[in-house]
Amino acid sequence: MARIAAESLVERLAEWDVDTVFGMPGDGINGIMEGLRRHRDRVRFVLVHHEEAAAFMATGYAKATGRIGVCLATSGPGGIHLLNGLYDAKLDHAPVLAITGMQETSVLGTAYQQEVHLDRLFEDVAEYNMMISNPAQLPSLVDVAIRTAYARRGVAHLTIPNDVQVADAGAEPYQSLGPVRPPRTAPVYLRGSGLPRAEDLEWAAEVLNGAARPAMLVGAGALHARDEVLAVAEALGAPVVKTLPGKAVIPDDSPYTTGGIGLLGTLPSEELMEEADVLLMVGTNFPYTKYLPEPGKARVVQFEADPARAGTRIATDVPVVCDAKEGLRELLPLLTPRNGNAHLAKYQEKMVKWRGDMDTLENGERDPIAPQYAVSVLDELAAGDAILTCDSGTIATWAARHWTIRDGREFYLSGTLASMAPGLPYAIAMQHAHPGRQVIAYVGDGGFAMLMAEFLTAAQHRLPVKVIVNNNNSLGQILWEQMVLGYPEHGVRYPEPEADFSTWARACGGFGAKVGKAADLAPAISQALAHDGPALVDVDVNPNEPPMPGKVSYEQAKNFAQAFLRGQPHKAAIATTLWKDRIQRLGD
Repeated sequence: MARIAAESLVERLAEWDVDTVFGMPGDGINGIMEGLRRHRDRVRFVLVHHEEAAAFMATGYAKATGRIGVCLATSGPGGIHLLNGLYDAKLDHAPVLAITGMQETSVLGTAYQQEVHLDRLFEDVAEYNMMISNPAQLPSLVDVAIRTAYARRGVAHLTIPNDVQVADAGAEPYQSLGPVRPPRTAPVYLRGSGLPRAEDLEWAAEVLNGAARPAMLVGAGALHARDEVLAVAEALGAPVVKTLPGKAVIPDDSPYTTGGIGLLGTLPSEELMEEADVLLMVGTNFPYTKYLPEPGKARVVQFEADPARAGTRIATDVPVVCDAKEGLRELLPLLTPRNGNAHLAKYQEKMVKWRGDMDTLENGERDPIAPQYAVSVLDELAAGDAILTCDSGTIATWAARHWTIRDGREFYLSGTLASMAPGLPYAIAMQHAHPGRQVIAYVGDGGFAMLMAEFLTAAQHRLPVKVIVNNNNSLGQILWEQMVLGYPEHGVRYPEPEADFSTWARACGGFGAKVGKAADLAPAISQALAHDGPALVDVDVNPNEPPMPGKVSYEQAKNFAQAFLRGQPHKAAIATTLWKDRIQRLGD
């Protein structure tokens, strides 16, 4: 059997240690599917139910492993469906290769069926973007695409016409006119040095050593630098604030952390940002500048891998271009250790109170079930090395505050894009990557409904992913955002009948439980976690529990009150919930 060009593609993927491709077949990629069939012993094809999910899976795989994630879609509509997941990879700097089909070269430009020029469509999302027009371009352009995705921490895209896919591998159909021949490249990526310049480190150390009230802000770029972050925090006596994508940088019970920042952050973190005189930012491009120190109030040292991002959020006194782990390791000997630090002790005391306040909200006697309680039960029962994936919405607040990073736990969500629906696809990809780990998707009813077909994907691939649905029968985050603007909610609550996603889980052959009472929650989650296969617990939570910010501003309170006065339809239930929250926190 003649070797086809698609085999060059698949063989090169295998040489790059790609072991999994997520996607859906179609008539625009039949040649590539044949290449995968011929090499199914080297590269596994994971058949999904929606291309958007395939792109999320590739992104989740890349986030959890640091290795290239690969997704595959057919020409036209299939490729279009990839875009949301690929933008998630672009904005969160995950290396992903998207492969799509294209109409035969002989009909391009004739308005042929499903003719969408995906190379043009992907121009904004892709760091490398190329249509293969000659079999001889393979496998070298696979090398260039993957190297670019790694080097620029983003998306690479190759689109391949049907006729090129099935042409003889390595064929050169046209005469060469210039002094060229197809390049012979290798499947090798040489990572650049992450070491900072010595003079930058000395300058940074001078500023940091002179701080009276230091603070650290760490993000996803420091996830691999836990030991170094803790060592620098100890030397400086600096409390550590974590962005949500960087939640797993250091444990949540560490004496050095004040938790998250922003709307779903903690009060101590917000107060620390207001008081700090020196801020050390490590591996973060945190976008919500309102929560950073006011210009001129604090000196800023930033450790950033990409020089283009240094100083984009706040004026940086000392930008240090480096890898977070390598940079902090080199910085540590230059720091003057502090003993008996009153500044750190002050924020440790604040965190004791904050954690106590959060504990009081984890009340199992509430009816309807408090979402904080639902997360606390999951947090207590999950494994010490569990991976939690999360959707966007109010669930991100509950996870930020009530899912505890300890031991080897990890946490992933769509950070910068903040897309709905990646939680389940992420979990599926991460279960493929880590078959021995407990992987849990914590999702909202709105996000789960978008890509719920992928629970069937988990069942068909016999993946033991666990899904906890925070079901408030609404788009909760938007509801509260409308009210904080002073507007009564509109168009955010779903009408009857309310969904029972547990029936879908059982129909797929998995475990499914519907929980409406707090007393039934722990047994249901325990059964789901112990189940040998995919499992889902659909939890009816209080839809009127607001995700209150750590510190409520006068403007926020005024607008909230105005929403009530202008006709907020559920104001009595919301007021009752807020009153219960207040009473419990005061009575602790």
